[in-house]
Amino acid sequence: MLDLSRYLLGVAEIALLAGFATLGASAVRARLLPSFSGAPAHLGTAVLALALLIWVAEVLGSFGVFEPAPYLVAVAVVGSGLRLGVGGGRWHPSRLLGFSPRGLAAVRGGGRGEKEDAAVREGYPRPPTWSVVTLMALILAGAALVKFGIDVRSKLMTGMTGFDSTWYHGPFAAGFFQSGNTWDLHFIAPQFLAWFYPANAEIFHATGMLAFGRDVLSPLLNLGWFVGCLLACWCIGRPYRVAPWSLALGAIALSLPVLSDQAGEARNDIVGIFFLLAAVAIALNAWAVRRERKAGLSTGVLLVVGLAAGIAAGTKLNFLLPAAVLVLGLAVTAPAGRRWRALAGAGLAALAGGGYWYVRNLIHTGNPLPWFDHLGPISLPAPDQALGGREGHSVLGYLTDGSVWSDWFLPGLHGGLTILWPLLVALALVGLLLSLFPVRSSFGSPSGPNLDRDSALLVAGATGLAVIVAWLIAPTSASGPDGMARGFESGLRYLAPALVLGLTVLPVALLPRVVRWRGTPIAEGARSASEHMGEGRRDRTRGPLAPVALALLVVAIAIGYPVQRHYLENRYANPSFATPGLNAAFKWADGVSGARIATTSTRQYSLFGTDLSNHVQYIGEEAPHGGFVAPSTCQQWRRLLSKGHYDYVVASRDRVEPGKPSYPPTTRWTEGPQATPISKTPPTVVFKLKGPLDPSACSH
Repeated sequence: MLDLSRYLLGVAEIALLAGFATLGASAVRARLLPSFSGAPAHLGTAVLALALLIWVAEVLGSFGVFEPAPYLVAVAVVGSGLRLGVGGGRWHPSRLLGFSPRGLAAVRGGGRGEKEDAAVREGYPRPPTWSVVTLMALILAGAALVKFGIDVRSKLMTGMTGFDSTWYHGPFAAGFFQSGNTWDLHFIAPQFLAWFYPANAEIFHATGMLAFGRDVLSPLLNLGWFVGCLLACWCIGRPYRVAPWSLALGAIALSLPVLSDQAGEARNDIVGIFFLLAAVAIALNAWAVRRERKAGLSTGVLLVVGLAAGIAAGTKLNFLLPAAVLVLGLAVTAPAGRRWRALAGAGLAALAGGGYWYVRNLIHTGNPLPWFDHLGPISLPAPDQALGGREGHSVLGYLTDGSVWSDWFLPGLHGGLTILWPLLVALALVGLLLSLFPVRSSFGSPSGPNLDRDSALLVAGATGLAVIVAWLIAPTSASGPDGMARGFESGLRYLAPALVLGLTVLPVALLPRVVRWRGTPIAEGARSASEHMGEGRRDRTRGPLAPVALALLVVAIAIGYPVQRHYLENRYANPSFATPGLNAAFKWADGVSGARIATTSTRQYSLFGTDLSNHVQYIGEEAPHGGFVAPSTCQQWRRLLSKGHYDYVVASRDRVEPGKPSYPPTTRWTEGPQATPISKTPPTVVFKLKGPLDPSACSH
């Protein structure tokens, strides 16, 4: 556990990192998105601040110096430099919380800032006032947040136990933390070529580890991303006067069982969803401004939208296709003569947001996507090894297989999306499809957005449909033995972004059709919707936001101290999420510090120890083009162990399988006078090594 001084030191580092990143990002946001105010402005600032933290980590990590002091200094220099170079003017402490001095003065004086009035004159809606619908939406969003928080609390009692968290998310983050290196490939279990995965989300876990020397922030990070998703849902509906409806439907989608495994874990689906929603929200809010509609989205908007999409693609592979569709959609729907500008702006920003990991793969292997060794007739360099793990199958390959539907798909949809899955899927599809065909009208008054050729909404619909296509063709969306799609329910995570986006844009796409069906002019209907949905023309609810935010921050810091002590005391103290042998090994390792541990377990993170000081390595040998394969002989195994100078060996299978030996062959290969078993429970043996193992002593 951390004592009070060490805890406060970590809090101070996180606060300074966030503060300086926000300081620079707010200045850049004001320059790139000058018409934004309120929630969309904060969303844009958040995207830019998070990008700044990622970029600085990647630059330092490329030289092996992603460490606490250099990272803090670099973020401070970049953030302050952006504020002085881009923002100009005098610095004010309130900017660390994302509020401008002028805005605070307007709040204290009971008036509205000049920036807000300028935005309204451009056709941008005023912030919402309270209404019954708004209150109900906030209650529903609060309930979704509480549900997510309850699931987080359970992980604070045990540590992160999800398979993916202990397989690659956690080891990647711990590897960045230990080595300070993000450029080299962090080899883990040879399954799915996972060491090539993009790792934007793991940067933030490593940042928490740098600050505290422990993973106390890791179970909490996805709670922050969940709040960000709710904010983005609100912003998507805001320019169309339907923010409460978008928030409510988005909260429902985010609370589906298929996303429950994001709570308290290092899974990154919720991270990608946030950035995808943010990209759509920023595009829609920019389109609501009259000058953007006339000339197409400005370069600043294109840069921020492309950046958010790129960060999503740099977080998880299944966001690559929707990010590409979003960027191309912005270019295709741009006014004639400005399409190349739109493609260059959004495309380069997307590359800056997520391209680091794919460029890294390209340099290491000659291929940015090493999972593909052919591009049509063209052969591409790639590791010459099987993917491993479950047998790959896509949902598309089973679409016409009735037995798979009855045995796997229908039960999986019921379990992952609840019994209401037909309604939820249908509504999400309706939202996405209607977005492709926005109602044409002459509505373009300052009281609302122009729905004639709503390019941003069209791009949002196309992006959501691209998510569905990516899910259909993903080789792990229905993984398992032939005809046994065991991975289908878990693979619904790849469909979840489309459900969230589709349900969130549904009110946006429906509103003009509803008011037209009722025979109400669309401009009048939007004003009527404003009255009923809490998006009125006057803001009567703004208050002292900075003091409230500061008070909440102080409370969170105070609560965090006993929470982290409780978490570190119970972290993997009595694990029960793996096989009995692995559980025993994880419990043992949590009390070990500074050891070099070799393993054959796919789940590795729990072996890093409470202080994350154990060097844990799956035993394997590097192969051409970034390949990594397990040893196949005793001699090879012993040579690799001796080369690594390991203190312990955790030889294990991932699961107990009937008909197979209780322990893997590596237990026999390790046994000898130099290896003492200290824990032995099927299917795992933990050995203490006294010295190098002699390869010539292998007899079997």
